[in-house]
Amino acid sequence: MIKFIKSFRKDEDGAVTVDWVVLTAAVVALAGAAYTSIESGASTLSENTETFIENENPN
Repeated sequence: MIKFIKSFRKDEDGAVTVDWVVLTAAVVALAGAAYTSIESGASTLSENTETFIENENPN
């Protein structure tokens, strides 16, 4: 039983899995933040372009 506990304590396979899960969650969060930023910037650019074109062509 003591041998099992010592080997279980030294085993790092679970720790590597936790590291990958945390790393993946961080990448997903950063991608979501980048998407939100790009989306709002693209919307603003589209609106400004529409306004400019409407002012240039007052048909």
